Amino acid sequence: MEKKTLSAKLLASPHIVWSVLFIIAPLIMVAYYSFTNADGNFTLENIKALSDYKEVFLNSIWYGIVATLICLVIAYPTAYFIARSKARVQSTMIMLVMLPMWTSLIVRTYSIMSLIENTGIINTFIQKLGFEPIQMINTSGAVILGMVYDFLPFMILPIYSVLTKLDNKLVEAAHDLGADKITVLTKIVLPLSRSGILSGITMVFVPSVSTFYISQKLGGGNFALVGEIIEGQFVTSNNFNLGASLSLVLMVLILICMAVMNHFSGDEEESSGGLMP
Repeated sequence: MEKKTLSAKLLASPHIVWSVLFIIAPLIMVAYYSFTNADGNFTLENIKALSDYKEVFLNSIWYGIVATLICLVIAYPTAYFIARSKARVQSTMIMLVMLPMWTSLIVRTYSIMSLIENTGIINTFIQKLGFEPIQMINTSGAVILGMVYDFLPFMILPIYSVLTKLDNKLVEAAHDLGADKITVLTKIVLPLSRSGILSGITMVFVPSVSTFYISQKLGGGNFALVGEIIEGQFVTSNNFNLGASLSLVLMVLILICMAVMNHFSGDEEESSGGLMP
């Protein structure tokens, strides 16, 4: 028994070291800089200064919510169609969904820019048709478009993974009992795929709220999000203390979001467990 315990500890030690170095230590540093000034003395001025960025936080949350909802509307029917396709078709379509993820986010963002710039592919085509170019770059719509394009696979994949495990006998039984397609979707498929939906929402909302590169390039600096403000404090202003306090608030918001999602996921597992024979 002692040998097994020692072996388990040795096997877990790399993970523990990794967690300490790259998770716990950075969190401690963020908390330290949040409550100190440039001289290392304790202060609450950084926390008080957060009131000046209330609108930035609200905009970031709003953009994240909009991008997440759009991703959900697009991802669910896509994932459902893939899950109901033949095995060979599923493999091909999942590869196509994952293909953009093999490319850097920077490259993907620049590809969006090449499409929607004033002299981009879309406006060039519009001008050839004899119409005036459309202002698409440096708008809020461009920022949300970039979020949806970059994070859509994170919504499709967890929903798909749940739908592929759905017992088709439940759907057949519902049809045999007279349920139409809409009833089957709303009463059976959607409730049983809720864990995938919640995972997808978390995986899209969190990076959408904290992103900064997308808002910089597609928003032209006109729609500053909290990630962009944090990046500016660390890189441009060298104000590590204020940047850390902004990061601390952002981490709290993300943790609250994840706690809420885990709460609903836990409720779903309890409900599902109660239905098991």
